Amino acid sequence: MSAVRGKVRRARISGARLPASRTAARTWLFDLDDTLHDASARIFPHIGRLMRDYIQRHLNLDEAQATALRQHYWKRYGATLSGLMRHHDIDPEDFLRQTHQFHDLAGMVVVERGLKAMLRRLPGRKILFSNAPLHYARAVLAIAGIGRAFDAIYSVERLRFRPKPAAQGFWRLLRAERLAPETCVMVEDSLRNLRAAKRLGMTTVWVDPGTRGAPCADVRIASVLDLPRRLRQLGFITTKTSLGAQHGQTG
Repeated sequence: MSAVRGKVRRARISGARLPASRTAARTWLFDLDDTLHDASARIFPHIGRLMRDYIQRHLNLDEAQATALRQHYWKRYGATLSGLMRHHDIDPEDFLRQTHQFHDLAGMVVVERGLKAMLRRLPGRKILFSNAPLHYARAVLAIAGIGRAFDAIYSVERLRFRPKPAAQGFWRLLRAERLAPETCVMVEDSLRNLRAAKRLGMTTVWVDPGTRGAPCADVRIASVLDLPRRLRQLGFITTKTSLGAQHGQTG
């Protein structure tokens, strides 16, 4: 058993959360779509059509059947790709390549003003943890102007096609980065993915504009831009100077 897994087991046995003095050097794990940018507005509908067309061609289904199967696998596994690989032996690289093609991606990415400045103000390392393919993730980060904010990118390829919420993907990132789950803050729009992160012992932030809470979310924010205001709640040590900078700077 790995040293990281051993640390997690000891933490669970003790039942104690790390004190604030030991949580200052935390690592942020950021989802991409509908967390750092609004993918639902233009990108997700486009990808959904490409996935439907791909399933139609490769599984010889009509449009309605392909749509139903895509949605079924997404609901069951958290990613359509997982169901296609498990039940139909689909080539994941071919699937991702053909379903993430855009004529004008720059015109489809919707980013809130101030995102780049907000990421600069957050203490700790930042890792992108996405179910998207690498070429798409890099392109979106470049368009948003936030590529340099991240110390590493874990796309679905780097996860060996074990996308969230599969525990294998989480552990691959943690082992590669030599991180203990309790030192990580997972920022996500998906409750299913946050449940997986919470089971591992991570602190969780749910990005959702609604008002309802969720047991798996330690913090709920309407926008990722609200993160600096929640640093104390997330266990980060902040000073009056840093707090003033957070409220005084604009992006």
